[in-house]
Amino acid sequence: MAGLAALDWVSPAPLRRHPRLFALACGLIAATGFPPLALWPLALLALAGMAWLVHDAPGWREALLRGWLFGIAHFTLANNWIATAFTYQAEMPVVLGWVAVPLLSLYLAIFPALAALGGRAIGGGRSLAGDGAAFAGSWIVAEWLRGWLFSGFAWDPLGLVFLGSWDRAGIAAVLPWLGSYALSGMVILAALCLLVLALGRHWVRFGMACAVLAAAMYWPAPPARYSPLRVTLVQPDLRQEDIDDPSQYEDQFLRIAKLSQRSQPGRRLVLWPESGVPDYLEDGYPQRYYNQMTAAGDPVFARRRIGRVIGADSMLLTGVVNLEIEGGKAAGAYNAVDAITPAGEIVGIYNKSHLVPYGEYLPMREILEPLGLSRLVAGAIDFIPGPGARTIDVGAYGKAGVQICYEIVFPGEVVDRAHRPDYIYNPSNDGWFGMWGPPQHLAQARMRAIEEGLPVLRSTTTGISAIVDAGGVVRHHIAKHVAGRIEARVPVAREATAFARLGNALSIGWALVLLVIAAVARRARRR
Repeated sequence: MAGLAALDWVSPAPLRRHPRLFALACGLIAATGFPPLALWPLALLALAGMAWLVHDAPGWREALLRGWLFGIAHFTLANNWIATAFTYQAEMPVVLGWVAVPLLSLYLAIFPALAALGGRAIGGGRSLAGDGAAFAGSWIVAEWLRGWLFSGFAWDPLGLVFLGSWDRAGIAAVLPWLGSYALSGMVILAALCLLVLALGRHWVRFGMACAVLAAAMYWPAPPARYSPLRVTLVQPDLRQEDIDDPSQYEDQFLRIAKLSQRSQPGRRLVLWPESGVPDYLEDGYPQRYYNQMTAAGDPVFARRRIGRVIGADSMLLTGVVNLEIEGGKAAGAYNAVDAITPAGEIVGIYNKSHLVPYGEYLPMREILEPLGLSRLVAGAIDFIPGPGARTIDVGAYGKAGVQICYEIVFPGEVVDRAHRPDYIYNPSNDGWFGMWGPPQHLAQARMRAIEEGLPVLRSTTTGISAIVDAGGVVRHHIAKHVAGRIEARVPVAREATAFARLGNALSIGWALVLLVIAAVARRARRR
């Protein structure tokens, strides 16, 4: 306890001289804990520094500013992949991408600022431990708010720092009992504990704590367990600069068809990526829409051709685009998944619910379009959101929970809890995402697998495609920019986890525990 009391007057001089500059540095360094770098020890060091900055702030306004500066640097580096998306469209200048990332970060930084404000206001600045606990609890709440406010941007929760390498879950194995947002708070608590031990000069305990963290991060995964269901998962490597070129649609289809050829008899599930089929497959559209695509302008022909490709005893799940027709013209589109039989019948449809602002629809179109802004995805009409998480029952091929691309990053929103699936199918087009985006996307899909206790099957256009088991371990994968397929059995699902039953309420519950502890500790110190 004497060491803890000493922390109230210990203040590293360089940090006190330039606290705002140090907040920016902490934000940048913390982002290196995310894939593809995954430098989690550096991220813990940066977060320890940020916890100290919150505690040492002379008041709540300064804590708020330090948190905001941390967030600007943090999100600018972590989300640098967004700038790459602007290189794949012609409506807006490429340089706008490098402006858009820091501008978005100015908004996203509000949430670390709120967490810092909560840490300083609730902790009261009386002890590093109390302020740190309040900071961790406030971070959980702020990150949850970031995940749903204004449609939400849940990308890169801080808990990613505790996700192990592809062959192990790391400390993220505790996700079933915490949820992603609470795991983010746990990252801050771990950094705080190391800081307390270091400032108190408890070097033996500090070394033991580091050893425990390292052992937990590198603990080996248990052996894989598989169901009898076989899957052929296809990655055609359709480059983003070519994917919307009608002159290449037929070659793209033939490439996917070749990769889908059967190698052995028996029942199998076939998975194609988002943007896997350029044809409109539903009946009833005006003929001019079918003529824009391949398959001789005939949706029946297109579906039967697909059925012949997958062959008997197969079921295909593929990304498609469906239209909403009003008054003889397309009023909107659905980013969808169709389940297709060998006879070319559509036996299940899922419409993407969580759409990407400025990607799949243009918010405030009537204001922004005259200013020259447009969507990053090709097309003049906006996509329409579906009703939310759904399970497609495809009989002997299992119950498929579907999450298209970006949807998979939202904790607590990926599964229809009333109809728990056997696996989550996550088709995606990650060709927009540069070097940092695809490994971050896969990492977040792994976190959903651990939280929900469900395997995730990712088929992407350009990579990284993977089969992830219910413990978050990547059992099979295809590297980025490689055309190939995975033939394997689907990993077995686990029993519904605590998070699968309670959702984000579980994470908020942990936040309340931390905030109550911080408030009680503050009151006790007053006495």
